[in-house]
Amino acid sequence: MTTNTDEFALTDDATQMTALYVRAMNAGHVEAVLNLYTEDAVSVWDPEKPISGAEHRAAVEEFMAQRPVMRAELKESYVTGDTALLVVDWEIAVEGSETLTGTGLDVLRLGDDGKWRYAIDNPFGDN
Repeated sequence: MTTNTDEFALTDDATQMTALYVRAMNAGHVEAVLNLYTEDAVSVWDPEKPISGAEHRAAVEEFMAQRPVMRAELKESYVTGDTALLVVDWEIAVEGSETLTGTGLDVLRLGDDGKWRYAIDNPFGDN
């Protein structure tokens, strides 16, 4: 699959991050998805075992190999200074598997470059 990396360029508008994440995931663009996170980001896909760094990279690569299809809707957003909180209803379908749904709580950090990135990704924030 050929994709233009510019279509996944980071944004200076925190409220656009959900749509950007969905586009990158649905395109199957692993590097674009990973680029949306800070270097020290934490993902809480399993509340018992938050992951970051190389473990996060491997988990994203493995999950995206299943060709997930994601839909998401930004429900609430709060921005103060260099920090943003997004509340997102989402659904991910993987062929041959149960469809996953949840309400995520995402904390974003504004980088020195003026672009937003996920610092904490908690897709099951309502549990």
